Amino acid sequence: MQFAGRRKSSLVGAGAGAGAGAFDPFGTNKHSASLRKGGRLPVYVAGVFFFVFVIIMYGEDIRSVTLDPIALAGPAATQPAAVFPGGAGGVVAPRRDVLSSPEKKGADDAVKTLPRRDDERPAERTAATTTTETAPAQGIRKVGGDISKKATKKARRQRAAKKTVAPAVTISTPETCDLSKGEWVLDNASYPLYREEECSFLTSQVTCMRNGRRDDNYQKWRWQPSECDMPRFDAKVFMERLRGKRLMFVGDSLNRNQWESMVCLVQSAVSPDKKYVTWEDQRVVFHAWEFNATVEFYWSPFLVESNSDNPKIHSIQHRIIDAESIAAHAENWRHADYLVFNTYIWWMNTLNMKLRRPAGQSWEEHDEVVRIEAYRKVLTTWARWVNENVDPARTSVFFMSMSPLHLSPQVWGNPDGIRCAKETMPLLNWNGPIWLGTDWDMFKVASNVSREASPRVPITFVDITTMSERRKDGHTSVHTIRQGQILTPEQQADPGTYADCIHWCLPGVPDIWNSILYTRIMSRPEPARVTAS
Repeated sequence: MQFAGRRKSSLVGAGAGAGAGAFDPFGTNKHSASLRKGGRLPVYVAGVFFFVFVIIMYGEDIRSVTLDPIALAGPAATQPAAVFPGGAGGVVAPRRDVLSSPEKKGADDAVKTLPRRDDERPAERTAATTTTETAPAQGIRKVGGDISKKATKKARRQRAAKKTVAPAVTISTPETCDLSKGEWVLDNASYPLYREEECSFLTSQVTCMRNGRRDDNYQKWRWQPSECDMPRFDAKVFMERLRGKRLMFVGDSLNRNQWESMVCLVQSAVSPDKKYVTWEDQRVVFHAWEFNATVEFYWSPFLVESNSDNPKIHSIQHRIIDAESIAAHAENWRHADYLVFNTYIWWMNTLNMKLRRPAGQSWEEHDEVVRIEAYRKVLTTWARWVNENVDPARTSVFFMSMSPLHLSPQVWGNPDGIRCAKETMPLLNWNGPIWLGTDWDMFKVASNVSREASPRVPITFVDITTMSERRKDGHTSVHTIRQGQILTPEQQADPGTYADCIHWCLPGVPDIWNSILYTRIMSRPEPARVTAS
């Protein structure tokens, strides 16, 4: 009864206070007095503050778990499966031997970052999407299945940053500096720019160390221009320049060689679970999700259309070129922001080229034309397309000069050598030209057409020929593949038959080509842009 008495006393006291003051129809003063008398007011206030604190600090987390589950799907659910070139239209995963490193760790990492077949995907994610991405310019939102507080706060900060104006980054190398003149300098401290085993996107064609090469000095040569300094390639800076953009290499296997180099140069700036490669007929694409960017290669060895446009099925002896037709290929390039073209090596098999007649109804209706004239016709068609279809305010166009072959060791003073096999040093302190068989008339045609045939759209001619002629040590030689298989020990012992003195080991010479490309792109100012949230 003592408890009841206390309760009654409290009510009476509250009522007396109410009667002495203003009329309280809702009993607010009674309730407040009760809390004060009972000593529960601090607990009540603390509870209110705690509730407000939770709402403020974790509101974003609460909202995130209420979003559409499809919007929150991870990369295994949203990334498209790869389609191999020359395939029958079936959707398959990229070859593991092509896109993964030899070490188990590298292979595991590659599997994590590459598209999986439907039967390899985790069951909880396979229902999220079954479509193939067809618009690389569209960003793919990557949100992990387990959303931690730290990851959510990081994502929130990134979203806020998109609303600000990003300042442009430029470098100070002048356009007037001729980057093609200089010398090779051994640089053990700064090179290579990446490690072979760290880039799981390299193909077996260019992984020379994995394929048995024992010396690695070919990876450590830096190009030093005579007239200026060339900046070191900065992957993060370059990916910021590529944010929301497409960089596309178009041409033959040497441009694919350069594409692989570029992918390895930039991939370190992309989070491990936000990058992958897809193969789509004649196009192979490196996707960088968090930058909404792609680095692409499009197979078009003559730039114009030909009967050898299938990257897997073509004949050297029966190559026929349609010198005036380019539209079918060009539709794939039209909306790229940076276009890097080349065409050379497929012209070097014969002195005359077969050109389809303008009114020909089939490939059988063709004429043989002197190589240099055919080359000029093709490049004129290409330059005309660039001039009529490219928006110079948006797209930058480059043409890479020819990559040299090293087939005659007596030319560089090694009469007992066999092609480029066992070459371990560049040509240093060499005066005058090296007669490697480079067609300098074709070089001049490419330079002139790039400069003159597209008056509305500037085309930057990038001279890589002279510097590359000194790099007899950089080719894949016998440390490569033939018909998809790594050369056997018996084949490696026969460099006269099997040495590849056309393509280049990676890391290696193509990294320098891309450093020049990087220098030219980054030396041109880019207006600050506002990215939509």
